[in-house]
Amino acid sequence: MDILSNLKYIKGSRRNRKRVARGAGSGRGKTATRGSNGQMSRSGAKHKAWFEGGQMPLQRRVPKFGFTNIFKVYYQVVNLNSLQKLVEDKKLKKGLVNIDTLKAVGLVSNNKQPVKVLGNGEIKSKLQIEVNTFSQSAKEKIEAVGGTIKKV
Repeated sequence: MDILSNLKYIKGSRRNRKRVARGAGSGRGKTATRGSNGQMSRSGAKHKAWFEGGQMPLQRRVPKFGFTNIFKVYYQVVNLNSLQKLVEDKKLKKGLVNIDTLKAVGLVSNNKQPVKVLGNGEIKSKLQIEVNTFSQSAKEKIEAVGGTIKKV
């Protein structure tokens, strides 16, 4: 029989949480888990996440060196062996290779970086390649099999 004095909360319906600053008998009274002194014991206390209490901050302790050239051109590279694989898989139309076809087959991404063909691997097919730039070895290998190159 349920009597009002026997009622209890269903298990899991209530969370045990710290009841801070509710008197000395609570076990978390007086300073309310803040400690005795210092900035964080005061009301309204806050500081930036990287603040180290007046200690020399990490970003000032670590030595800085080097240089980043903002005018450097980063190329997306395509090797000759990748182009030969496309030919063997019959993914190229009429032997024409340009930036759009390379994007379509997934060899370069869709961003604005220029494309460079490198001479890694062998090429056996006669291709007409139109990209931003070529390495010297790539030029020689493409022209050796009768292909043509064009800088866009």
